[in-house]
Amino acid sequence: MSKPQLSEQEIIRREKLQELEKIGINPYPAALYPINTAAAKIKNTYRGEENKEDFTDVCVAGRIMSIRDMGKANFAVIQDETGKIQLYIKQDDICPGEDKSLFQTVWKKLIDIGDFIGVKGYVFTTKTGETSIHVKEFTLLAKALRPLPVVKEKDGEAFDEVTDPEFRYRQRYADLIVNPGVKEQFIKRTRMVNAIRSFLNEQGALEVDTPVLQSIPGGAAARPFITHHNALDVPMYLRIANELYLKRLLVGGFEWVYEFSRNFRNEGMDRTHNPEFTILEFYVAYKDYLWMMETTEALLEKTAVAVNGSPVVKIADKEISFKAPYKRISMYEAIKEYTGFDISQMDEAGIRDVCHQLGIHADVKWGKGKLIDEIFSEKCEANFIQPTFITDYPVEMSPLTKKHRSKPGLVERFELIINGKEIANAYSELNDPIEQRERFEDQAKLMERGDDEAMFIDYDFLRALEYGMPPTSGIGFGVDRLCMLLTNQQSIQDVLFFPMMRPETFS
Repeated sequence: MSKPQLSEQEIIRREKLQELEKIGINPYPAALYPINTAAAKIKNTYRGEENKEDFTDVCVAGRIMSIRDMGKANFAVIQDETGKIQLYIKQDDICPGEDKSLFQTVWKKLIDIGDFIGVKGYVFTTKTGETSIHVKEFTLLAKALRPLPVVKEKDGEAFDEVTDPEFRYRQRYADLIVNPGVKEQFIKRTRMVNAIRSFLNEQGALEVDTPVLQSIPGGAAARPFITHHNALDVPMYLRIANELYLKRLLVGGFEWVYEFSRNFRNEGMDRTHNPEFTILEFYVAYKDYLWMMETTEALLEKTAVAVNGSPVVKIADKEISFKAPYKRISMYEAIKEYTGFDISQMDEAGIRDVCHQLGIHADVKWGKGKLIDEIFSEKCEANFIQPTFITDYPVEMSPLTKKHRSKPGLVERFELIINGKEIANAYSELNDPIEQRERFEDQAKLMERGDDEAMFIDYDFLRALEYGMPPTSGIGFGVDRLCMLLTNQQSIQDVLFFPMMRPETFS
């Protein structure tokens, strides 16, 4: 990979950098800058003559977003974390003596859009009614060597924002600068996570951490990333789920634990899948999947209100209500409703035949559970727009789930589907160590058939279960997908600061 070539603008900015250094101005000073307010606070609280005495000595800092040259005075706009505010910079204020070089040389010639500056002055209202800062002193805080993408504005509104996904996802730092709405999306994401954490903490749950590097990639049916531990000279896996470690903690005596975990699955990428993603999982002793449905409804309703002020959110042209209760339908009922086939009594061969009739690929490596999952994913999932619990899954699909207490062949499991996508997956957890070993062995047989998403046998987890785990309910939420819903985004890449991209090449 060769060194990237500098553009004309980048060359010019480096020349300006050298000029600043020649005249004794450090373009990257290492000093505390005494900020005492922010752009949004000034614009929201300044009321002219009524309270101007409170704004006679303000100090703000930010990035220059525009400059208008007015001869012996300039207008500029700076942007800090809270928003933008206009500056009025007058030559005689900056340079009250005979020497006007600080204004004429530095401000006029060596300062660029994108540079960080700090300013001190007082707040006033211009003849056009815009709240501004009359600058009495300015300091260069950081020189930008690369020009910002051009964003045109009219009447204060951007109408030519940078929208190219390739640019936005690769250079999120620039995207955040020039597209103010993007920052709000990520502020909402943090608000969402904080609301969930608050709900769980108020219920008495304990937040914990579990290993990212694991010797066995357990807790889900997924293809792992493989690495190598040099000191131990053993293969290791980036976690695909944290389920089995959280259950170990219930064996150890904790009764409600949760974790926001970064998980990794070496699989495809699309608008709802990124190889690196965030899952919230929590496990509660002495509860079942019916209790978990009610808890999920309460959690999500509270979270939607915390993020958007209402349990109803807008997704594209649809309105989705997170207000409880949610619809419930069994998996077999959903398949029958949307395909016309009742597969509840069929064996693997019969279900494979249904796949062929429906035009669904049925790989020879797949067992009964995977085939059923494909039918549901292809023909049913997209139909559930409002929050819906899909309940009572076939046992073959759920190797970690307790068998249904009254329906043979099924397990006590639900998935929450919203806007046609899975948002959460929950069980009454299997806590019988003998049956769990048998389920793992069935998964091992699928692995021998070539199913690279089948689960490994985790012998240490089986040992933990043999010490006894109380009746437990557990759930995993797709944090990124939930964020997509609550921020009205159609792609998972838009709710990840730095989504996975093919490595960039430079020439």
